[in-house]
Amino acid sequence: MAQETDLGAARAAILERIAAAAGRAGRDPGDVEVVAVTKTVPPARILEAIGAGFTTFAENRVQECQAKVGELGAVATYPAGEQPRWHLVGPLQSNKARRAVELFDVIETVDSLDLARRLDRVVGEVQSGRRLSVLLQVNVDGDAAKSGFPPAELERDLAAILALPALSVEGLMTVGRLVDDPELARPTFVALRTLSERLRARPAGLGPHLSMGMTDDFEVAVEEGATLVRLGRAIFGARPSVG
Repeated sequence: MAQETDLGAARAAILERIAAAAGRAGRDPGDVEVVAVTKTVPPARILEAIGAGFTTFAENRVQECQAKVGELGAVATYPAGEQPRWHLVGPLQSNKARRAVELFDVIETVDSLDLARRLDRVVGEVQSGRRLSVLLQVNVDGDAAKSGFPPAELERDLAAILALPALSVEGLMTVGRLVDDPELARPTFVALRTLSERLRARPAGLGPHLSMGMTDDFEVAVEEGATLVRLGRAIFGARPSVG
């Protein structure tokens, strides 16, 4: 069984590292939000994380989030203003769009115009008047193993996505390169930031968020403009292997 980390100490260390990275880039560390990725993390541990000061959580799968939210709702009474926010950071199949809209505050992995249109329709059907916050996932490396818009396709489809009335497009998301040296992930983060700047120069309404950086490379991502960093192991320690 993996050794559990002290969540308060983990949070303090992460915030210190973010502050140092932001300082190197001349940024305000308050502009960077930690998203705690809870894949395989049990609900009791998530409650501990809330107590340690984490407020935003993420799951890779709709089903796993649904189970955890149900368990947490059965045992937790949250103080006013401390209701956890949930992000989806894994791929979303269109047949799970309805449940995702009901569960998640932010869907970070919108990777096609078709999926964006599906989410827009579902929000209108089940939560009329709401605007669902989404990020557009971009495969800036052209990696066949990754999901996401090719940059040229995003440039082509962006206006149509931004016109969807039930979606609030907060920015872009990418998955960095799996490399031993965090510096080797920097070109991916530079590419996403550059793309974001180019797209936001248009009078179209793309939001400024950049979700990029995980446990092994989040400091480089912060240096290159990340506003959301998705951290699992840095918070909860090594995950147990799952089948």
